[in-house]
Amino acid sequence: MNRRTLIPFFSICFGLTWGIASLLILFPEQVTALFGELNARNPLFMLAVYSPAVAALALVIYHGGLTGLRRYLSRLLLWRVHWGWYAFILIVVPLLFYLAAAIKGNLWSEPFPLASWEAAIPALFFMLFLGPVEEFGWRGLALPLLQRRYIPFWAGMILGLIWGVWHLPAFFLSGIPQGAWSFLPFLVGSIAIGMITTPLFNSSGGSILLPMLLHWQIINPIFPDAAPHDATVFVIAAIVVVFIHRSRFFTMDGSATEVIPEVVYGLRSRRAVH
Repeated sequence: MNRRTLIPFFSICFGLTWGIASLLILFPEQVTALFGELNARNPLFMLAVYSPAVAALALVIYHGGLTGLRRYLSRLLLWRVHWGWYAFILIVVPLLFYLAAAIKGNLWSEPFPLASWEAAIPALFFMLFLGPVEEFGWRGLALPLLQRRYIPFWAGMILGLIWGVWHLPAFFLSGIPQGAWSFLPFLVGSIAIGMITTPLFNSSGGSILLPMLLHWQIINPIFPDAAPHDATVFVIAAIVVVFIHRSRFFTMDGSATEVIPEVVYGLRSRRAVH
């Protein structure tokens, strides 16, 4: 694979997602009759969400066959990273959402968005297999290829911008959360999260698993609705992350650039082969 692989990747991502979104926007009654009400569990909506993974897996198989796919998927086993990253994902991210909800003013009135705690487990399980699957494409393929051309700072910013714009059609759909949000704060937040995910990705040697875990936390259904103030707190968090990792953010040394690694990683693997 080389940087030109980004052209078919983004073409498939946007073509599939925006094409499906156009059907949902232009023919809502017909789509509802065939696939049910428009919500996150609608099969067409799920296919639109899965487009980055569909594009990445198709291109990996095209370039590397089943052997290449096995090596690519072994990046799911790259989990070793500084403990501070796990603290950020598991502790800091929830705190950021609750802080943003406090700024919004609904922390005490709507601290728990689900109907009951019994609903939390199936909701968490469902979200695990929705948004995080995107990372097979965004950080599984796009980020390493971008880092062959750009330093992590610019690669993370570019991918965050593209990632945010890719979500644009969701803001014209009713029945899903983005339909009630403003796009600009979401776009800014997406760029911020892209900047945060980049050093996590590089520190892990190109892990797909850890960006998926971070993505899962960011869309965690048990957190209160903090939009649009969540974008503000994540921008501040991104500035802190960039400052902490500034020695590696502005150089290509240590950037994970392999989509299909040269070896199959196991549970004891520490980093990707460059």
